[in-house]
Amino acid sequence: MQWFQQIAPPPGVARALTLRSIVYAAGSGIFQAGSAVFFTKYLGLTATQVGIGLSVAGALTVGCSIPLGVLTDRFGARRTWIVAGLAEAVLFFAYPLIGSFTAFLGLVCLLALTDMTGSTAKHVYTLQALPPAERVRALAYQRSALNVGFTAGAALSGIALAIGTRPAYLGLVLTNGAVLLLTAALISRLPKVPTAGSAPRTNPFAALADRPFLALSGVNGVLQAHVTLFGVVLPLWILTQTDAPELLVPVLYMVNTVLAVTLQVRASRGSETPLGAARALRTGGVTVALSALLLGAAAFTSGVITIAVLVAGTVMLTIGELTQSAGAWGITATLPPEDRRGEYTGAFKLGGQLQQSLGPAGLTMLAIGTGGWGWLVIAVLMLVGGYYAPAAVRWVLRTPRLGATIAADPAPELARVR
Repeated sequence: MQWFQQIAPPPGVARALTLRSIVYAAGSGIFQAGSAVFFTKYLGLTATQVGIGLSVAGALTVGCSIPLGVLTDRFGARRTWIVAGLAEAVLFFAYPLIGSFTAFLGLVCLLALTDMTGSTAKHVYTLQALPPAERVRALAYQRSALNVGFTAGAALSGIALAIGTRPAYLGLVLTNGAVLLLTAALISRLPKVPTAGSAPRTNPFAALADRPFLALSGVNGVLQAHVTLFGVVLPLWILTQTDAPELLVPVLYMVNTVLAVTLQVRASRGSETPLGAARALRTGGVTVALSALLLGAAAFTSGVITIAVLVAGTVMLTIGELTQSAGAWGITATLPPEDRRGEYTGAFKLGGQLQQSLGPAGLTMLAIGTGGWGWLVIAVLMLVGGYYAPAAVRWVLRTPRLGATIAADPAPELARVR
């Protein structure tokens, strides 16, 4: 049961949150692995319609990220999380009623908003329910659990895809809806936590005036490009620009998952302070840059050497993912004001959301559209992001947040964030 110790914290709130993560991710994995088939073969949508709908939904979350965070502060993280989970379940049960592209567009937009609300509320609840020293570690346990759940769910979805009938495709959606109801019930069993009184707000976008924090969000968004590099660019690169077999793509996904499950908690150590978070972000930038160089080199190798280079590049990319994630958790755990934690969590997500909107096209063009030399540009971008992460953290530490003040003498901490 050693693997269980990698994803299960000691008994208590952290373990309950981890259990919920596994259950939630299993349902999500079941749906996501077969969603393209459901959209096209059950709903009768074209691939273009699906792409447009999901892109519009993603763009909508960028504009709503901060207001949804404000909503979490206003009504409390636990309550908001439960309502968002129930609403998401109802929307999934409504999928079979979709009869047009317009209806599909409306539904996926609502799902994107409920998912964003639930994600923000979950994050804020974790930070409120646990003492500062345990927050980042608890988030790391949840990430490891998510990887286990997604993998199990994706494997289960293969049963429905193998059956290949309309009822089987419908089962993907209904199963996830049922799992969402179960997770909402699990959330309702979590203990209530005291929350800081929410400061009066006349502008739900007030955090946009915090330029240092937004700059840090942007730096983090650049470093978060590992998500697009692994999920979008790497498979296309392998299939079009290297002589590696197609089978290597799922193998690399397995390598990534195993490393994420076994190393995420360890990689989060030391990220519980602004200093540690800055170092983790810097490490993430350096390792993703090294990964870009390795992956780009695969275009000039052959046979077993190509496979070895791609595996090494994937390992480095995964290490970058783990350290960048830990650094981002450290930032949201330590820097936002207590009474505006949801608002600032929403603001911090903006960098990553913009990367998800612009990254697929931009990074694919750099890596593949240039014939390969664009990997050097990607490596430089990651190095620059990693280099400036500590400077961005220092800027945030020198500047009061909305509704908060800087400690009387932050100089010792500032001096160490290098």
